[in-house]
Amino acid sequence: MPVKVHDRPAFIRANSVLTAPSHVPELVLHLADEALPLWHKTEEELGEAGLPPPFWAFAWAGGQALARHVFDNPDLVAGKRVLDVGAGGGIAGIAAAMCGAAHVRANEIDAFALAAIALNAEANGVAVEVIGGDRLGGPAEADVVLAGDIFYERPLAERALAFLQRAKADGALVLIGDPKRTYLPTDVLEIAATYEVPVPRTLEDSDVKKTRVWRLV
Repeated sequence: MPVKVHDRPAFIRANSVLTAPSHVPELVLHLADEALPLWHKTEEELGEAGLPPPFWAFAWAGGQALARHVFDNPDLVAGKRVLDVGAGGGIAGIAAAMCGAAHVRANEIDAFALAAIALNAEANGVAVEVIGGDRLGGPAEADVVLAGDIFYERPLAERALAFLQRAKADGALVLIGDPKRTYLPTDVLEIAATYEVPVPRTLEDSDVKKTRVWRLV
């Protein structure tokens, strides 16, 4: 009998494989092999078209770069309050928790992503507070804000930048993982690290994506 998507954790377990991302072998995530079949299956079983793509089911280049940077520099998050915004499957926040962050919150608007973050945190033996809803209009309330691959649409990019700038003004370190998506505001960023991240060609335009961790200045 197929697992219905209203049982999101069961659906995620049934349609993904617990595996280590290519560039961050220190952790494991529930990842899917292909995007379109999973997307269509979700819509079919929910009886609902126009659902958001299953971003949570893939380790995107920006998130992997952020997680790699955190593992390489654990002092950035150790003992800190960390917010992973637009978290996807929670890779960056989970890395922060594994590196000794005092408290980690991961925010997403997609209900499947929220379930995936909880499952992924459990799989890695760490505590991550999962928070839903659009939080870009409010305060970050964090010492470190991590944002991976969120500058791919203009309206979202504009709101995300305003949120991140407010977080920085409140004293947070803001780190962005991004392979130079279309609306990345490079004029207010400086490069913190550069990685060559292996990615599925079904998701990107190459097998390896040069991806940077940027610091908001």
